[in-house]
Amino acid sequence: MNQHKAFFGDGEKTFAFPTRELIEELEMKTGHGIGALFRRFRTQDFSLSDVFEVIRLGLIGGGTTPAEAARLVSVYGVGRPLAESFAVADGVITALFFGSAEDDAAAIPQDELRQAAATGDLAGAISAAYEDATE
Repeated sequence: MNQHKAFFGDGEKTFAFPTRELIEELEMKTGHGIGALFRRFRTQDFSLSDVFEVIRLGLIGGGTTPAEAARLVSVYGVGRPLAESFAVADGVITALFFGSAEDDAAAIPQDELRQAAATGDLAGAISAAYEDATE
């Protein structure tokens, strides 16, 4: 699952969009398809509700209760510099599209990467990891 971890409010939180229904809820709440919403973030043509809905629904997808997610956005999103909330929401939507650093690190164990780098056989390590993942 494409998760994003970030400090929001009172501590580090997990954000995710693990289901189609949650992504469709985001589209409905913002009035934009997921691709258009992502493009709005890239071009900084987003609305305040875009930012807050990505955070709120991302929190829910990451395991926060709906009531707690709404409370966190209300308390820590409003009245703070918008750049803080935008940075969190942008990280969440970017992880939805491209995965996260945690996902990438888990793909090939680090000790195998180090060994491959030492021997110069990175292609072999990637192939072996791919074979392990498809078994």
